[in-house]
Amino acid sequence: MSVQPVRLFGDPVLRTPAVEVTTFDAELRKLVADLTDTMHDEGGAGLAAPQIGVGLRVFTYDVDGFSGHLVNPAFDVVGEEEQVGPEGCLSIPGLSWDCRRHLHVVAHGWNMHGEPVAVEGSEMLARCIQHETDHLDGVLFVDRLDPETRRQAMAEIRAAQWFGTPEPVVKTSPHPLFGKAR
Repeated sequence: MSVQPVRLFGDPVLRTPAVEVTTFDAELRKLVADLTDTMHDEGGAGLAAPQIGVGLRVFTYDVDGFSGHLVNPAFDVVGEEEQVGPEGCLSIPGLSWDCRRHLHVVAHGWNMHGEPVAVEGSEMLARCIQHETDHLDGVLFVDRLDPETRRQAMAEIRAAQWFGTPEPVVKTSPHPLFGKAR
């Protein structure tokens, strides 16, 4: 298990929809461990596989006493209530803006062993589930901001010291895509 470099805003992998996991094997378990280690090392509440350069539908989370992972996740909205609150992202380090999300969701998917899992919990967990699922669809939370806030966010991103830095050099991914294109 190891900490992997987090891909930053501008890296094309963050805008590419991830492919469904079809094989629940040791490689998937290693990916979940790497995601968990990297998420904890970076101090994040969640981390999706594309954020470490792996285009598979997997994310980990650790927020408000809820921790785990989901493979091939989807979620159902519970009720019509929404929340607006600060949101950040490990791929957009050091910056956050208020973002609108559903207040309650129930996520479902599989664990790393191929067993079905359902997850629900706090409002922060609901926000995290929506944020990480967006990553798997090639969507960043700045895409969900109102137009004025998004303009401000993009200006702050372009002014950030890390913006435009070359993506990390990865000779080969330790996580094969099982013949799927990146």
